[in-house]
Amino acid sequence: MDHPGNLFVVSAPSGAGKSSLVKALMELDSHVQPSVSHTTRAPRGQEKHGREYFFISEPEFDAMVAADGFVEWANVHGRRYGTSRRAIEERIAQGADVVLEIDWQGALQIRKSFADAVLVFILPPSWEELRSRLERRGEDSADVIELRLANARQEMAQVGKFDFVIINEVFERALFDLKTIVHAQRLKVSAQRRARADTFASLDIPAS
Repeated sequence: MDHPGNLFVVSAPSGAGKSSLVKALMELDSHVQPSVSHTTRAPRGQEKHGREYFFISEPEFDAMVAADGFVEWANVHGRRYGTSRRAIEERIAQGADVVLEIDWQGALQIRKSFADAVLVFILPPSWEELRSRLERRGEDSADVIELRLANARQEMAQVGKFDFVIINEVFERALFDLKTIVHAQRLKVSAQRRARADTFASLDIPAS
């Protein structure tokens, strides 16, 4: 699909800080927009339907799967998460840069449909810090935290399949790294050809 916008996919184990980084990025760069995923899990804390996620039932999720409504979906910690194909295509076709927060399995599925997608993995600085962040979050029981840590080992083993990796040790530095990736992608020749096709045409630059 030839589109003017860029697609960024950010993955990380629970507690690595991807949601905070993506939120801060969007506050700094209004051109970056979220693609809200669908999930069968219940809302946490102050989460609202349509903002953090679309919270839907298992039958509703099944119906979207059957209708090929997801570009990717996966089971994560016993719940299902999916990304709407239509939502992504509409936004990048309009020239927006879309950022997705999904697990590594979903990220690799996204790349099959969107070859130009930029995959970014967020790592914690250590196991001790990852456990501490999960405990400070105060949202999960001890058993769930242990499950998340066990899953994190498998998740982090996939980092070599991503384009970029950010170690979130100091938040401000990690945010700068994420902003740098977004800006660099926008300046790639292929991205500029899509976003500024009129300029390339007016300068008589042939397609490569």
